[in-house]
Formats: sequence, structure tokens, C-alpha cells
Amino acid sequence: MSSPSSQQPNDEDIRRREAEAAAIRQRVLGMVLDPQARQRLTNIRMVKPDLAAAVENYLINAASAGRLNRALSDDELKQILLSLQQPKREFKFDRR
Repeated sequence: MSSPSSQQPNDEDIRRREAEAAAIRQRVLGMVLDPQARQRLTNIRMVKPDLAAAVENYLINAASAGRLNRALSDDELKQILLSLQQPKREFKFDRR
């Protein structure tokens, strides 16, 4: 009977797989974004990591589906950001 630890990946395997996945993501993003757009996405990642992850997933899915055939410019990335951001909610208090 084999031990359970031989069946489950250890922490080193998990870290290695995560690093490989991150490297692949960065290669794909490097192909679908021009340098200015990549810098903008890096800046966004520092402030809003959830939004950056959503944009990255969108871009990777679009590239794998064949919808992106060239590198996107900074202006095109801005349009994608605007479409993916949640609209701000306004709260109005009626004080009488």
C-alpha cells in the first residue's frame, strides 16, 4: 500500500506548477499587449489585483480563442478596462 504523501503533490510541486503557470501567463500577455499596455496592467495589478486578474483572464481567453491577432495598444486596453470595471454605486440620503 502506498503512502498518502506519494499520491498528493507536495508544497514544492505546487509552487513549481504555480510558477510555471505564472510564466506562461506572462508570455501570453507579452504577446497580446504592447509595452505601454503591459506597464499599465502592471500598475493596475499593484492597486487593484482583482481587476488585473480579470483583465488577464479576459485577454488570455480571447487570445486562445483566436480573437486577438496582434498586440493591443494602451488605448485598447483602457477600453477593455472600462468595460470590465464595475460601475460605481451612488448612494443618496434623503434627509428631511
